[in-house]
Amino acid sequence: MGTSILPWALTAVGFALASLGAFELRRRREMVARACHELRGPLTAVRLSLATMERRCEAPPERLAVLDHELRRAGLALDDFAAARSGRRTADRSEPVELCELLEEQYDSWAPVAAAFDSTIVLGDLVPGAIVAGDRLRLAQAISNLIANALEHGPGLVEITARATGEQRVRVEVIDEGPGLPAGLAEIVGRARGGRGERGRGLAIAAQIAARHGGGLVAAPARRGTRLGVELPLMRRLGP
Repeated sequence: MGTSILPWALTAVGFALASLGAFELRRRREMVARACHELRGPLTAVRLSLATMERRCEAPPERLAVLDHELRRAGLALDDFAAARSGRRTADRSEPVELCELLEEQYDSWAPVAAAFDSTIVLGDLVPGAIVAGDRLRLAQAISNLIANALEHGPGLVEITARATGEQRVRVEVIDEGPGLPAGLAEIVGRARGGRGERGRGLAIAAQIAARHGGGLVAAPARRGTRLGVELPLMRRLGP
């Protein structure tokens, strides 16, 4: 009698544990959904305030544009966070992106905060008229992660530059004067993707974005520090 009851008891315990796990998963998903809902409100309010400041000419338009751009990036990260509940991410858009303009925006965003890292950011040689196809916010996210990595492991000079790497490719590079990578780029990115170690998450994000845009994250030799780049297909080039 006792032996015949045992399988039923084990089944009941298993069912109870599965139900408890499902309940906990639903509870955590609901917590994420509520957090995302609460964060969207302040982001929207701040963007509306910036629009009002622009209409009233209460701040330089270029600075307001930089702040709005960063808020949109924060909103994109929030959308990804919400989509992750279902094992997804926010879909990328595809549009022509003028590379020089994008890098100048990145410079304007990061230059004021570089001093907090005892660093200075400069714009080096660019590729005038270079157009790439992709999601502008995603590309900004990838480049921002390279800049953040350079600042976090500085201090010193951080240079943002771009160069053609063939007739149909262009590479955005961030060069720093830090101690260099502690391991090979592929190893660092692989560990971050597998959830092993604290360093490399930003580089893993940049690598994924570059791959989705038909390119990749690369490391180049540097006399000092680290030279990391996002290589992308060139859509077209304006001008001569």
